[in-house]
Amino acid sequence: MSQFEKLALLIDGPNLHATSKALGFEIDYRRLLDEYRRRGSLLRAFYYTTIAEDQEYSSIRPLIDWLDYNGYTVVTKATKEFLDASGRRKVKGNMNIELAVDAMELADHIDQMILFSGDGDFRSLIKAVQRRGVNVTVVSTLAVQPPIIADELRRQADDFIELAQLKPKLGRDPTEQFGTATDAGNQESASAE
Repeated sequence: MSQFEKLALLIDGPNLHATSKALGFEIDYRRLLDEYRRRGSLLRAFYYTTIAEDQEYSSIRPLIDWLDYNGYTVVTKATKEFLDASGRRKVKGNMNIELAVDAMELADHIDQMILFSGDGDFRSLIKAVQRRGVNVTVVSTLAVQPPIIADELRRQADDFIELAQLKPKLGRDPTEQFGTATDAGNQESASAE
């Protein structure tokens, strides 16, 4: 990557949280932003997550607020509650469409898209963005069993970065708090689909 390359980060919040947690560390989102600003001209850093609409307080709220004030474009959607066939309460939330729409809108303005997700549903999106001349890097992990990244996603990407290798650059010191977010605020809801 050159300093003149235009970049965009698209972060599937629940997926990145589950991946870093499986690898035994938390992401320092300030360091993540700084790292990619050094790699090129960072046009946008999107962070996608669902939140429970009916909860007075969500543990992810401090993180969302911190990201929103510190250089990220935060995209949220309320989760939906429903009863399954056996009458159990289920929660559903998915940000894939929002992420895909933003990626397609950005495609004509960027050279490089960095997708923090292992979700195989994004394969078609990557193909569409690549047809517009954008180089796509996927950040996830193969280092846990089963791997969090879908094989078809890794194969479609132009580049794959193992998140475990980024731990020295992006890992958060557990004794530090960044910005105004607290440890509780750095916990991503795993309630997405």
